[in-house]
Amino acid sequence: MPLNTRIVGKVTEAITHEVDARWIMAYAAGLGDFNNHYMDTATAPPTAHPAFPVSLEWPAILASRELPGCETLSPAERTRGVHAAHDVHLYRPIRPGDRLTTQATVIGLKRIKPGAAQTLRLDTVDAEGRLVCRTYQLGISRGVDVVGEAVAAEAPPPLPAVARQEATAGSRSDSISIPVPEGLAHVYTECARIWNPIHTDRALALAAGLPDIILHGTATMALAATRLVNGFLDSDPRRVVRLGGRFSAMVLMPSLLTLEVLGHESGTLFFEVRTESGEVAFNQGFLCYA
Repeated sequence: MPLNTRIVGKVTEAITHEVDARWIMAYAAGLGDFNNHYMDTATAPPTAHPAFPVSLEWPAILASRELPGCETLSPAERTRGVHAAHDVHLYRPIRPGDRLTTQATVIGLKRIKPGAAQTLRLDTVDAEGRLVCRTYQLGISRGVDVVGEAVAAEAPPPLPAVARQEATAGSRSDSISIPVPEGLAHVYTECARIWNPIHTDRALALAAGLPDIILHGTATMALAATRLVNGFLDSDPRRVVRLGGRFSAMVLMPSLLTLEVLGHESGTLFFEVRTESGEVAFNQGFLCYA
């Protein structure tokens, strides 16, 4: 059954999390990232990985599927949703003791060839109501129709872009291997607290039309961010102010990914991640830093 454009403008309930050092450390450890900024509790309170907001946002994403306009989706149709693009803006580091509240607002819905394309804005604020991070997320429900004309309550900000031939630093020679071990999706599921059965339950993944369980797209993005922070930002994740790109191919396990740094201009690293077969798993990637 189709999605209805009357969902645009609807806002989910507010979902609050208490962030502690254990969660921050587990998220980084699940990525195999033992940067002292995430792990050393003796020197200073840990800082969360730049991709950590996805953990706070997941319950709000689930809640958005219960908003008026989604009630016509069948259980099978609900499994067809794929994460297509991500753009997180980080206004300050996340640390232990933060009490953070997240809400999702549906800001766009339209019919495209693969199905229904829905854009969410996810806002996370602290106990005083100050914005800590904001994410624009595009999701596509494959094979799902849309009732009503395309509606956009607001336009997401334009994504950073690089003219590859004019990149001032960094090139396709900047290649970094990223091993993806067997079982990483299970580890990431528990450490990120993102429970989606297509990443851990083979029977359900096959029923959804996938070749096997696949790695979370946000895990692929986070693995790339780890290498960029450690390799280009003196291992200081506090410098990251924006991170995102587009998910374009599945990552199976075990496998070997390749991070290609395409450019480095005006405080932004541009990159893509390729699978062993050469498919681009994450493209138009960007990491902006201060």
